[in-house]
Amino acid sequence: MTVALMWEARAVEGGGPELLAWVRARTLTPAPVRRESFSAPQDRVLVITWWDAAYDAELPELPDPPEALCRRGVHRWRFESVA
Repeated sequence: MTVALMWEARAVEGGGPELLAWVRARTLTPAPVRRESFSAPQDRVLVITWWDAAYDAELPELPDPPEALCRRGVHRWRFESVA
């Protein structure tokens, strides 16, 4: 089964590039099968990681960034692949 973890944060005004650099520097051990980072207007950063695991498996997740980088808490979601 494939599980996707989504991590989304909104940086302080104008801080999108810094937040993106911060999250790209974070490593996960073990590494996911796939990982992609995205940016969007309003200084939003999204990371999706794909794992070959059961939906309820314990998986490493990206941490919360320093408070000085974000204007609100991180949002996290977990999805499973459907055929």
